[in-house]
Amino acid sequence: MTVTDKLLRVYRVDRKIEGLKSRLRGAERFLGQQNDQIATLEKRATVIDSQLRQLRAAQAESEGEAAQHEEHIAQLRERMNSANTNKEYKALLAEVNTFKEKKAELEAASLEMLEKIEKLEAEKAEIASQSDERAKVKTIAEGERAARADEIRDQLEALETERAELVKDVPATALSTYSELVERLDEDAMASIEIADRRRHEFHCGACMMLVPVEAMSSLLSHGSITQCPSCGCILFLEEQDREKMMSKK
Repeated sequence: MTVTDKLLRVYRVDRKIEGLKSRLRGAERFLGQQNDQIATLEKRATVIDSQLRQLRAAQAESEGEAAQHEEHIAQLRERMNSANTNKEYKALLAEVNTFKEKKAELEAASLEMLEKIEKLEAEKAEIASQSDERAKVKTIAEGERAARADEIRDQLEALETERAELVKDVPATALSTYSELVERLDEDAMASIEIADRRRHEFHCGACMMLVPVEAMSSLLSHGSITQCPSCGCILFLEEQDREKMMSKK
């Protein structure tokens, strides 16, 4: 068995392992999305709570000041009733009007803050409802994630055991080259040579679809040493039926 064949066995097991893990990652990604959405809702709820505390305190202060102004206006009116001169009466009346304007401003500000409080409380209630829904979905997502993990556990262990045995038969330098390519190209670390036209010696890399030199095909047919695509760098191999086709004299 050639070095390329040995690497191909590892590669095909790696693809199976990656396929199983991708199913688990999909469930984990869905669970992560629920956690992110819940965290976003919780963050917004915290902001709203802070805004509500500030608004309620400010609104209560405005109401308190308005009440003080109302009390002061009542006192001024009593003094107006006992005013001795027209000048004194007008001065008290002007002061009453000033305090009435201030009281009106405070009441308007208080009403505006009450409206903001109502909107924030409604938004908080909506967030609470959304959080409840996300929590339910999260529970489902956790169950799916656990189910996927249980589903693939035995298959994954068997494949990883098989891979460990296959790797022992691969030369260290070849394995190092393969590992670097997996890191860089992932599933395209290895690719078959596709025969476009055998008579014209037209061959393509199955990963990047660029033309492959005749020498690469010859190398694989003769001794099966590691042969990389000159364009993308992946390790090339021949499917068995293509090898037989190339070896055939027809």
